[in-house]
Amino acid sequence: MNTLRQLSFLFIAIFGFNACSRAEYVDGDTSSIFADRWNAGVEKNEPPLQIQAYDPNTFVIRQSLRTNFEAPFMYLLFGSDSALLIDTGAGGIDLRAFIDAQIAMHEKKIGKTLGLTVMHSHAHGDHVAADDQFQDRPNTRVIGTEPEAVAAFFNISNWPNEIASFNLGDRILDVIPTPGHHDSHVMVFDHFTGILFSGDVIYPGRLYFRCNNIREYKTSIDRVANFANTNTINWVMGAHIELAQTPGESYGSNDRVRTNERLLELPSSVISNIQVGVDKMLHMPRVETYDNFILFPIPENPQGKTPPDWCAN
Repeated sequence: MNTLRQLSFLFIAIFGFNACSRAEYVDGDTSSIFADRWNAGVEKNEPPLQIQAYDPNTFVIRQSLRTNFEAPFMYLLFGSDSALLIDTGAGGIDLRAFIDAQIAMHEKKIGKTLGLTVMHSHAHGDHVAADDQFQDRPNTRVIGTEPEAVAAFFNISNWPNEIASFNLGDRILDVIPTPGHHDSHVMVFDHFTGILFSGDVIYPGRLYFRCNNIREYKTSIDRVANFANTNTINWVMGAHIELAQTPGESYGSNDRVRTNERLLELPSSVISNIQVGVDKMLHMPRVETYDNFILFPIPENPQGKTPPDWCAN
């Protein structure tokens, strides 16, 4: 687990900042694109992985809270020539067998063998833990997690200012460098669905960055906002859900049963909302809660400090 999230959850556990564990569903707040609610630890025997199809070539996978409190989301995309897996989760599960089964079913349907590329939204442990399961998989490329490795694979010569294209075969993806939360962070825009896979930079939860790193985070948000001005983004889908449907309430690491989660998918307007929020705090970063996210800057040394104004000294 990365240090930013450790610090956040430590504070929540001690002081109860925006913590929620026992709310009820809000009537009418249901997904228009996924048939089922995401598993959230309610059932003791829920499977370690849950998968739902956005369309026949786009699959969203969630790791169970019963296996890891991060409950990260992963994404499996199919093109005509190859498949792409975005992130490998928080570990403790057999992800390889699960992904192999999904690919085998798809290959049988299309009558063709596909290669697999494994990439990451970024290098924090809850997104790369199962990488070693794919290292010896035939016809598979596992991209390194350092910025240099990501830039080299996607032929990004001017990191992080250049946006790269990646073709799965009749399916073009744009890879957008977005450091700030992590040096190697990228988002992936899929022209086929109009989905922006936004990792840990945008999701319904606490958006972490260091107090002294806010300008890099702002530059990344600005880059994504500029991209959104010239591309039609239907949905933004990140790597976690940490917010409840009840406004102002979020989950901590001890909330292993969540009966009131916010939807995973966010409208594209969230990008400009984050941009406005970050602009407001450029000269004094502080924890601020908004409808679909919490801007959560964290000081390098939080000892003796508490949010929301712990960046001040």
